[in-house]
Amino acid sequence: MLKLDKVSKIYRADNVETVALNSVSLEITQGEFVAIMGPSGCGKSTLLNIIGLLDKPDDGQYQFLGQEVTPLNEKKLGHIRKQNIGFIFQNFNLIEELTVEENIELALLYQNIKPRERKRRVAEVMDQVAIAHRGRHLPSQLSGGQQQRVAVARAVVGNQTLILADEPTGNLDSTHGHEVMDMLVGLNERGTTIVMVTHSATHSDYARRTINLFDGQVVTENIRAVS
Repeated sequence: MLKLDKVSKIYRADNVETVALNSVSLEITQGEFVAIMGPSGCGKSTLLNIIGLLDKPDDGQYQFLGQEVTPLNEKKLGHIRKQNIGFIFQNFNLIEELTVEENIELALLYQNIKPRERKRRVAEVMDQVAIAHRGRHLPSQLSGGQQQRVAVARAVVGNQTLILADEPTGNLDSTHGHEVMDMLVGLNERGTTIVMVTHSATHSDYARRTINLFDGQVVTENIRAVS
């Protein structure tokens, strides 16, 4: 599905260079569930942003769905992103002025999908994540676990093949955190590729493969045995 070959990213500010990624090479195949771990500042979020076409590497190559994407302009990257990639963030990133239904439907407005089909998809995905009974509520009226359910629904309503999750359980208690992880596992079992950044060894155990970063480099990879 995606392949990074010797990808590097350097941030420069006030004559100071920070190497976020240093010649990272990795491949993720369709249908995998991969966790990315490592200490703060090791490059996890930078790697996720490059995988998600939100940022470009300074060096190296990145192939997504068989296409070399590093030379593409933002318009072309945005089109690929909208059609194929969903994002789940630690802070939910819901729009407070919109209801649950409207927050989820927003992800479909950029795909020129007709209103009737948008409503059908929103209703279907709300049932999948057990949030339909809160459809007309605002985010401020939901618990943290419920807000993350809405974020998951928004990420998958467009039938994206890749979900990128950046600390999706970071603001949740253990019970709601495990509920979100169970949802991600369910999505993966239905064929969605999941790449998740996490600090939690417990939550990384939900993934089939764990990639460990340190100082912007891949230091180890572990594959969990299937029980």
